[in-house]
Amino acid sequence: MTLPVHRWFRFSAGFSAEWAEKVICDASLQGNVTVLDPFVGSGTVLLAAEYVGVRSLGIEAHPFIYKIARAKLAWRSDPDRYLRLVQQLRRVAKNLAPQISGYPPLISRCFDERTLHFLDTLRQAYQQIYDESPESELLWLTLVASLRRVSNVGTAQWQYILPNKRKRMQQHPEAVFDTITAMFYEDMQFGKSIDGPRAELLRSDARDCHEIDSRSVNLVITSPPYPNNYDYADATRFEMSFMGEINGWGDLQRTVRQYLVRSCSQHVPDGSINLASILSNPLLQPISHELSDVCEQLGEIRLTKGGRKTYHLMVAAYFLDLAKTWVALRRVCTSPSRVCFVIGDSAPYGVYVPVIPWLGKLAIAAGFCSYSFEKTRDRNIKWKNRKHRVPLQEGQLWVEG
Repeated sequence: MTLPVHRWFRFSAGFSAEWAEKVICDASLQGNVTVLDPFVGSGTVLLAAEYVGVRSLGIEAHPFIYKIARAKLAWRSDPDRYLRLVQQLRRVAKNLAPQISGYPPLISRCFDERTLHFLDTLRQAYQQIYDESPESELLWLTLVASLRRVSNVGTAQWQYILPNKRKRMQQHPEAVFDTITAMFYEDMQFGKSIDGPRAELLRSDARDCHEIDSRSVNLVITSPPYPNNYDYADATRFEMSFMGEINGWGDLQRTVRQYLVRSCSQHVPDGSINLASILSNPLLQPISHELSDVCEQLGEIRLTKGGRKTYHLMVAAYFLDLAKTWVALRRVCTSPSRVCFVIGDSAPYGVYVPVIPWLGKLAIAAGFCSYSFEKTRDRNIKWKNRKHRVPLQEGQLWVEG
C-alpha cells in the first residue's frame, strides 16, 4: 500500500506486488512470458507485469472491483489531462446544489451533512463530464478512493463498513480529495517512464476463461478466494451504495454474488443447491470421499449453532468452482507452464478443510503434472476471541504443467 498505483485503493485480499514482480522477472529469464491472473482483484499482478514490461491478461468477475482495476490500469494515460478533468470537476461541482435525499440509509449514517453535500456535488459533476476516456475513469476512482477517508465511521479489518463505530477524528473532504488527486498525478508521472505492453482486463469468469485463447499463457499468478466465508460483495457495499449501483444489502445477490466463486455462505442459502449432485460431479472425483466427510460434519454441526450457516454447501460448491477453474487453466496454459495460487486453508465451525492438497489434486486431475506448497505464514494461532483453535496456514501453491 506504499507503492505507486497499488496504493490508490485498499483491497482486503491484496498480496505483495514486489513478490509478483520478482516471479514474473524470474520467469522472463527463461524466455517470453505471458501472464494470466484469473482473479484480478484490484490489479496487483497486472500492474506488476506492466512495471516489468511483460504481456498480461486478467479476469475479474466482481463488477465493482473490475471497475477499480480498470481505472488503476489507466495509470499510464495523460496525467495533465487527468488534472484538467479534476479542475473541471471542481468548477462544475461548485455550481451544483446537493441532492442527498435519494441516498440509501447506509450513506446517511456514514457522513455528516456537510461532507455528504460536498461528495454529492462531485458525483453529480462527474456524471456530467464523464467522457469514457481513461482519464475520466481515474476521475471516478479519485472520488471512490475518497469515500472511506472522509467518512465519520469506521472500517473493519476486512473492509466491512462499521456504521456504529465513530472515528475519533474526521478528515476534511476537500483536503482529502486534493491529496488523492496529487497522489494519482504523481504516480501517473512515474507511469510516463514505463514502456511495454498494457495489461488486458476482462470482465469474465475464471471458471471458464472463455475469452482467453487456448495455450496462450505460460505463467499464472493469482490469489483465488479462500473458503473462509469472506463476503467480497459486502466489502464494497459502501462504495456501491454511494455511487448509486445498489440501494442496500439485499441488492448484492443480484449485482455481485451471482458472478463470484462460491466462497461465502451467503452464496448458497438453504435449498439453493443440491449437495448430493455437487458431490457426485466427476470433476470432484479425486477428493470426493474426503469432501463428503467434511460436508457431512459441517451439516451436523450447523444444527447446533445459532446462525446455522450453510458451510457444508459452501465448501462443496467452492471446490466444484475451483475444479472448473483448473480445467479452464489447463486449456489456456501452454506446455510447459507454471501456476501459482496464493492460498490458505480454513476451518469453518472448527472443521478443518485441507484446501491446499485438495486444490493440488484437482489440478493434477485437470491435466497438470505436479504441485508443491511453500508456506508463507501461520494463521489463526492467537486464540483470543477466535471462533475455533485450529491452526491454519497461508502460502504459495505451485503447479507445474
